[in-house]
Formats: sequence, C-alpha cells, structure tokens
Amino acid sequence: MLQLLLLRHAKSSWDDAELSDHARPLNARGERAAATMGRAMREAGLNPDVVLVSTARRAQQTLEALEPWDETPRIDSDDALYLASPMQLLAALRKLPKTARSVLLIGHNPGLQEFALMLHGEGGDRPAGSPIARLSAAYPTAALAEFAVPGAWGELEAGGAQLLRFLLPRDVARGR
Repeated sequence: MLQLLLLRHAKSSWDDAELSDHARPLNARGERAAATMGRAMREAGLNPDVVLVSTARRAQQTLEALEPWDETPRIDSDDALYLASPMQLLAALRKLPKTARSVLLIGHNPGLQEFALMLHGEGGDRPAGSPIARLSAAYPTAALAEFAVPGAWGELEAGGAQLLRFLLPRDVARGR
C-alpha cells in the first residue's frame, strides 16, 4: 500500500500588493500553522520519502517549516504544480518511481481539493464530521489529507485511493 499526503500551502501574506501571486510569502499565522503540521506529521509517523512541491514561494516556505525530517526525503520542486488542475496533479504522481512508498504533495486550491475529492471518488457515505465530509466542505490552508493508494503510482486514477484522515492545524492545536 502506498501513502499519499496532500498538503495545501499555509496562509500567505497579501501585505505587498506589488508582489506577483507566485512570489507571495507566508504570513506569521501561516508559518505557525506549517510548523504545527510538521510536528503533527512527525508525531503521526508521516515521513515521506518523496516531496513534490509547487515552486510558489508560499509552498516552498511551507515545506521549509515542516522540517526537521526523521529521514530527509527527495524533494522535487515543479513549476507545473503551481495552481495545477486535478489532472496535472494526477500526471505528476503517475510519473513517480516505483520505489516511492510515501509521497507528500504541497500545492494550491482549488486544484488540490478537487484532486482529493477525485481520488476519493463519487460513491460512499459522507457522514457529518467524517474526513471526507470535512474535506468536501473546505480545504483550508495548511490542511493535510492522507490517502492509502493500492497498486502503483502509474495506475492511479479517479476513485483509486482511500482517504484515511483530514487534519487541520486547529485540530492539532485542540488535540484531536
């Protein structure tokens, strides 16, 4: 079973109107939230061996805030992940080597949420408060979805993964 972690970048700053969207940094709240998610990942034993990350500054800074790693993953920064569509995200994952067992993808909405919902698929119950119900409602900044992926990355398709958890920074702060 493969593991896929989808992390939306943390909260970014809009203080400098002159900056392009791609160049926006994290704000203080985003830095704290990303560090919180890094701690939560370590406590849960979520240590990817590959990280795919958008080249946007806020995504790169989110990745930096997740450190330190128990074992340093291979990191691939990819321009194609900036504001990527679900199909672009799927294409990036399908290119992964067979040796990749756990992958963290750090990206942007709306594509990341749409991709997560696509992976889960249309069927199945969505009881109130369940991870899929929460993910369907919103994919806030610094939120993390963990999926179990049977088979190989090259065979990943819509409905081809099981959502195991959906974690928000405020969940970690409350001890959920």
